Amino acid sequence: MDLWSRFRQSRRCANAIAKFFQFDQHQAKLSTEILAGVTTFVTMAYILVVNPDILSNAIFLQQPKDLFGELVIATGISAALATLVMGLYAKYPFSLAPGMGLNAYFAFSVVLGLGIDWRVALAAVFIEGLIFIVLTVTGVRRKIVTGIPECIKQATTTGIGLFIAYIGLNSSGIITQSQATTTTLGDLTEPATLVTIVGILITSALIARRITGALLWGILATALLAWILGIAPWPQGIVALPQWPGDLLGQAFVGLSQVVQTNIWELLSILFVLLFVDLFDTVGTLTGLGVKAGYINQKGEFAHGSRAFMADAIGTTAGAILGTSTVTTYIESASGLLEGGRTGLTAVVTAILFALSIVFIPFLSAIPSFATAPALVMVGVLMIGSVRKIHWDDPAESIPSFLTILIMPLSYSIADGLAVGLITFPLLKAFQGKVHETTIAMWILATVFILKFSLVGA
Repeated sequence: MDLWSRFRQSRRCANAIAKFFQFDQHQAKLSTEILAGVTTFVTMAYILVVNPDILSNAIFLQQPKDLFGELVIATGISAALATLVMGLYAKYPFSLAPGMGLNAYFAFSVVLGLGIDWRVALAAVFIEGLIFIVLTVTGVRRKIVTGIPECIKQATTTGIGLFIAYIGLNSSGIITQSQATTTTLGDLTEPATLVTIVGILITSALIARRITGALLWGILATALLAWILGIAPWPQGIVALPQWPGDLLGQAFVGLSQVVQTNIWELLSILFVLLFVDLFDTVGTLTGLGVKAGYINQKGEFAHGSRAFMADAIGTTAGAILGTSTVTTYIESASGLLEGGRTGLTAVVTAILFALSIVFIPFLSAIPSFATAPALVMVGVLMIGSVRKIHWDDPAESIPSFLTILIMPLSYSIADGLAVGLITFPLLKAFQGKVHETTIAMWILATVFILKFSLVGA
């Protein structure tokens, strides 16, 4: 095939991709979508190391570190599958992976705390995924998004921005724990903290100069600086083939056969917490990202919202079969939005990289967690702009919005922040004598959250 024929063939392929992902409608560019996907992946890549590290505390307790490679594959494949569904089916630039917080709940609360066999815990995650598929098909999850007031949607976006920036500042030591004040400014002379500050300045300068791929270059520059200065060890290799998860694969089905031997109330409690946290974390994350990306219309409707929810439902179900905890949409997807990602191609690129990444663990694990902090802080800058769209002169909107924004980073939970906002909004509207501005769905959600806090706790 001559050069001209190859050019024409690649041109047709590019046009087909643009048509499938509706580039014209979203004013998207192929190069920008690919860069956004790479950036999202790099920002999320830590989960390939962190999730196995957490789950290995509870799975295979007699030899907790022996099957780390199997957990890496389970994490990478479940993230790739769910993100691919998001990109090809829902056509949104959002990425998914086993959720932080939910993995800790699985390992430390369910398996270690309650003494539940890890196979039964995986069975609970599998059942959760099936329930989510039913709720998605019936449209229940989409109706929940539609029922959230506009001011709470905007507050959720802002709260997520503060939350993700706080994660970055905390992981890098810029903000640390304090017995006197709960949190305080860390020791800025610590090498890792100092490198993070330099990384934030580099990333800020790249963004100020509108350099394409600023977040990605910021992450790599911070990691490279840490390696050069000896703050983090250089990669010990580039490629290594992890062990296939033969001892993990399908253990959820083994757990299903053991469910009858488990205390039914304990099992229901586990299912409730998994369903609750995942449902409203995903609702909050998708709402915040959807508002920022312009996918939610003036009626509060999320076009193809059910398809987006199906991605995490399938991811959770498949993840349980592979041997990992609940899969959910990641707020780090906002880093791809900041790079200009607007279509499902961004998610497809991220999914491909997740699938490929399972052989690059030696390199990925060498990127220190604080190297992603500059990107997370800049994502916070991106998302906090939504605060301008809240009607601050109306107390019935400003108070719930403020509480939503405040609680998310302080409680370290998107779901809890959203819950507080959805409880206070209809109550304050009723106190104003404007019950007609609320809906039955709002009152149902408020009641559910009140019961959750009263009976289960935060």
